[in-house]
Amino acid sequence: MIFQSILFKNVADRGAEELPLAPDFFGDLNLDQIVATATSGREEYDLKPFYYLPLQDVDAITYRHEVMRDLEDPRLFEQITAFSTRMRTMRDCLTQAEKLSYDRQKERWFLDAVDAYCDAVTCLVHDLSLAQFTSRGLLAFREFIAGYAASETFCSLLEQTKKLKSDLASIRYCLLIDGLTVQARPYVDEPDYSAEIEATFERFKQGTVSRYPFEFINEPGMNQVEARILDLVVQLYPETFAALELYCAQHKDFADAMIVTFDREIQLYMAWLEHIAAFKKAELNFCYPSISQTTKEVYSQQGFDLALAAKLITEQAIPVCNDFYLTETERVIVVTGPNQGGKTTFARTFGQLSYLASLGCPVPGVEARFYLFDRLFTHFEREESIANLRGTLQDDLVRIHAILEDATPRSIVIINEIFMSTTFQDALLLSRKIASRILELDLLCVWVTFIDELASLGEKTVSMTSMVVPANPALRTYKIVRRAADGLAYAQAIAEKYRLTYDMTRERIGS
Repeated sequence: MIFQSILFKNVADRGAEELPLAPDFFGDLNLDQIVATATSGREEYDLKPFYYLPLQDVDAITYRHEVMRDLEDPRLFEQITAFSTRMRTMRDCLTQAEKLSYDRQKERWFLDAVDAYCDAVTCLVHDLSLAQFTSRGLLAFREFIAGYAASETFCSLLEQTKKLKSDLASIRYCLLIDGLTVQARPYVDEPDYSAEIEATFERFKQGTVSRYPFEFINEPGMNQVEARILDLVVQLYPETFAALELYCAQHKDFADAMIVTFDREIQLYMAWLEHIAAFKKAELNFCYPSISQTTKEVYSQQGFDLALAAKLITEQAIPVCNDFYLTETERVIVVTGPNQGGKTTFARTFGQLSYLASLGCPVPGVEARFYLFDRLFTHFEREESIANLRGTLQDDLVRIHAILEDATPRSIVIINEIFMSTTFQDALLLSRKIASRILELDLLCVWVTFIDELASLGEKTVSMTSMVVPANPALRTYKIVRRAADGLAYAQAIAEKYRLTYDMTRERIGS
């Protein structure tokens, strides 16, 4: 296998040259929060665009699964981290060189950058030669970088770099300072008088002697005096500095583009593994889901909302995990139940897991299988906007119409509480028309609604409800289970909302 990318089995999956934008549904599913947290601390790699490119091929996802599994080996993860640290040193040196004013100093920082790069390559070649892994991506990259390290181009670069560093390190000189006049000459071995001076003054020491250490300012830049002294030294060793100048001119593009790309792309795996490590520490499960482009039978065991879980863990709590599945001809999950019972969280979980699975990431849960969709659509409630001059109902209709126009049988649609601003009869009528179109398309859908009638539209529809504590319906369990919608929990929620429960009514009458 010829190595092209550690992240994309098919380079064409990278898409267009311009950076992709976050999909419209990211905010609805809180994927923007998840990605922001996962990429925190790695801003220099600009990883977010990779999260905006779902894969469209099962084998491309398997390709990523293989690499991710290999990187779960702590030793290999540590070795790749060490490589990335050296590459970061290279970039830091180049950045510093650009900030400096004096050419000779810029050249030395450039040499240090190349040295860090050569060190990164040689160390990684050694580490990978001893490592055990099986992924196609890493095996191909190991073969590529081993060949590159053995190439005449790299070997010449490495040899020149070592020689220049050695030549510069061997430079010795003396400064002759007479008033405002400074001269430089080749170094001549001279005695160190500091020991004699200390011995002379030792006899005058009385009691404990205070020390007054002086710390030299260690800043990257040089002042004019230092620069002038360096010019004098250059005159003493013209051949060495001429070789450095030529070296910098010849190796402006020293870093191999494939290795630089590898350094960036491998961060997606490492960032995600580090991100989910905190959840695993809280004893939450993750799995590598199976992916299908042919069957729409999907399931997840003990899945949870990653964004919510991140918030709860900081509060020393853990999320409630839920299961779901669709078999044979089942396509639509209709979720009903009381408000604040976890219905929207369940819908987000379905969307999050489906999308993260399409990226090749391990997802929350013990076991899972997902359908590889072509597009994912969400319809969540929006606040009225003055900009579009539409009321809530009209906006709902415009948005859902646009979704159904673009959706295909391979799409996933997630609807959360549509038509809340109209009467029940109107909402039921409109919802049935939308459901008819969804069922006709045969796409996968999760629909959170207060309309129980939608849960029994046919064999393609599955009813799931959010549960309450039987002894106290006011307490939510946040468990969503497959069962017929009965409307009781919703009636209880409505009664509480308008203070019309039995206890509340008695209290009001009594007062």
